[in-house]
Amino acid sequence: MNENERSLLESLREKIAELAIKMEKMKLAEYVDLLEQPWRLLYINFISGLARGFGIAVGFAILGAIIILILQRLVTLNLPVIGGFIAEIVSIVETQLGR
Repeated sequence: MNENERSLLESLREKIAELAIKMEKMKLAEYVDLLEQPWRLLYINFISGLARGFGIAVGFAILGAIIILILQRLVTLNLPVIGGFIAEIVSIVETQLGR
C-alpha cells in the first residue's frame, strides 16, 4: 500500500466514524425499533394526541376567560360606541355559562 491509499483509507475511516456518531445522535435505531412495533407507535401517538387536545382545551378556556374579563372591564369604562356592543357580548356569554 502506498501513502496515497493509506491516507484515503484513513479519511474513509474518519468519515465512517463521523457517520456513526451522527446516526447515534439521530437515534435512528430507536426509530427503526418503533416502526417495527406498530401497536406501540399507535399508543404513543394516541397519548400525545390526547395531551395535545387537552392542552388546547385548557389554553382556549384560559384565553377565553381573560378576554371576558377584559371585556367586562371595558364595559365599566362606559365607552360611547363600543360599550353597548361589549355589554351585549358579555351578557350573552354570561347567560350561556349560566350565571
